Amino acid sequence: MARRVELLGQAVDALGWDEALARIGAWAKARESRRVCCANVHVVVTARSMPGLSEALSGADLVVPDGAPVAWMLRHLGEPRQGRIAGPDLMWRLCAEAAAAGIGIYLYGGAPATLARLSKRLREAFSGIRIVGAESPPFRELDPAEERASRDRINTAGAGLVFVGLGCPKQELWMARQEGLVGAVMLGVGAAFDFHAGTVRRAPPWMRRIGLEWLHRLLQDPRRLLRRYLGTNTRFLFLALLQLRRGKRRPHR
Repeated sequence: MARRVELLGQAVDALGWDEALARIGAWAKARESRRVCCANVHVVVTARSMPGLSEALSGADLVVPDGAPVAWMLRHLGEPRQGRIAGPDLMWRLCAEAAAAGIGIYLYGGAPATLARLSKRLREAFSGIRIVGAESPPFRELDPAEERASRDRINTAGAGLVFVGLGCPKQELWMARQEGLVGAVMLGVGAAFDFHAGTVRRAPPWMRRIGLEWLHRLLQDPRRLLRRYLGTNTRFLFLALLQLRRGKRRPHR
């Protein structure tokens, strides 16, 4: 049974793959309006200084431990079997289940060319998958009328799963605004669109297993990611060690 744990002041769920897939699958079949967030180091640290993002995480129906350091912390906070549930892997497994169950999926975010390549890849990988919509919203913030129109398109399409690839914190804030208005499970999956479309190379499995996926991404795009990783990773390490030293192990309520 999932347990919500406080990690650096943020809520993260401790659970395994089977439970995560079962819960999301049941919600998707019933077309319930639900939110699933993927918590990596950047998400957790950014939320500490961004109240809107912190609230979006606290109110989400499921917050999975995306980053290897996040899973590591959960293991040291009383969940010794906790593994990483990475956003790209979660999306891939859910696409397989959606294809088998006939659940419609909607792709929201990314560039038009990325969405075209991603749709093609998913159709090749999963026979019978129902991609009921793919939408590349403008990079700028949408006005209320535009956001309502996007929401109407998703609902009319009949999706059970909406994969949201807008990046943090934009995707978490967008999903929070749609709560109760979009009749589907919304999942913020970050860079998963680029990885699965093949526009960005993902780290090899051995690097993912030992928690070095961040290094692979940094080497691919050092100009954009160096400052982020130096800041967020260092702060996460410091705060995590401080929490462990203080012996904080309280369930989030």
